[in-house]
Amino acid sequence: MTVITNIEDLRVLAQRRVPRMFYDYADSGSWTEGTYRANSEDFQRIKLRQRVAVNMEGRSTATTMVGVPVAMPVALAPVGSTGMQHADGEILAARAAEKFGVPFTLSTMSICSIEDVAANTTKPFWFQLYVMRDRAFSQRLIERAKAAKCGALVLTLDLQILGQRHKDLKNGLSVPPKPTLGSLANLATKPRWILGMAGTKRRQFGNIVGHVQGVSDMSSLSQWTADQFDPTLNWGDVEWIKKHWGGKLILKGIQDVEDAKLAVASGADALIVSNHGGRQLDGAQSSIGALPAIVDAVGSQIEVHMDGGIRSGQDVLKARALGARGCYIGRAFIYGLGAMGEAGVTTALQVIHKELDLTMAFCGRTRIEQVGKDILLPGTFPTA
Repeated sequence: MTVITNIEDLRVLAQRRVPRMFYDYADSGSWTEGTYRANSEDFQRIKLRQRVAVNMEGRSTATTMVGVPVAMPVALAPVGSTGMQHADGEILAARAAEKFGVPFTLSTMSICSIEDVAANTTKPFWFQLYVMRDRAFSQRLIERAKAAKCGALVLTLDLQILGQRHKDLKNGLSVPPKPTLGSLANLATKPRWILGMAGTKRRQFGNIVGHVQGVSDMSSLSQWTADQFDPTLNWGDVEWIKKHWGGKLILKGIQDVEDAKLAVASGADALIVSNHGGRQLDGAQSSIGALPAIVDAVGSQIEVHMDGGIRSGQDVLKARALGARGCYIGRAFIYGLGAMGEAGVTTALQVIHKELDLTMAFCGRTRIEQVGKDILLPGTFPTA
């Protein structure tokens, strides 16, 4: 049996077990993938200050994100088609997150529906909203999230139009996979995945199929989704969404200080510094690179979170040191899910927590609330 010691081990295992089009969907960026790579590489340039002869007993990584107690400053990010990485993937990931004590965020473009996840968990999860041209559908999504008692609405602002993702185009990405010669040949090498999918009825976008008139099969679903992302989304829409939602609102996709100020003015509870995992604007700044200026500008007025490039607990600690109240992991948990299902997501969380806890101790801190820029080596981290 493979001994898992880090997120890379889970990635390698997921690559072997998940069909190529879905593995590539998760493990790729847009265009040249420069921003996708920078998200991780820029973390590696930040160096830590080791401290010694410090009492390291009684450590705690517990904190809060938008007032919600969390075992560590980490949430599972919304990832589309999670249920194609592993059968019933969203349900399994939500269960693992609930047991570990961190939030799970369900994507609008999930395979398991809002109701599926609500029926299989006991604590509130978060729901991520894409605004569609069909505003009545978007409003119904909000009402469904309220009915499921979701704890926060995460509104994604950086996918009004879709970035060009070369691997998805070359693989002919579709949900479920189209039965082409290439896809069938690849599926034949993934018996675990096939067996899992044979045992579930959840193989399409559960939040859409059955909830939109005229969308009942793969062909009609593909056409509807291709037409629906709304390029006219603006800050007035954010106000409309906040009014209809009425609960905690988190704005995802902020990379610029001016947009961060607008996020504050909108009355949102938190913003996420994010470039969509390098899957939208290639050539954009890394999330960790953009974080300090945004924290400096608005960190006293709104809770600042971040995502992009986090592959270890050390990355979480560095982001926290630079002012992020919380971090979101996407690929890290997706690798775990594809590798080993719910147990793999749990393993990913355990790995990140252990790395976070030990690194915090080596830096001379026993509580996550004590972590600041002084744990970082001057000159190695981005500044405002």
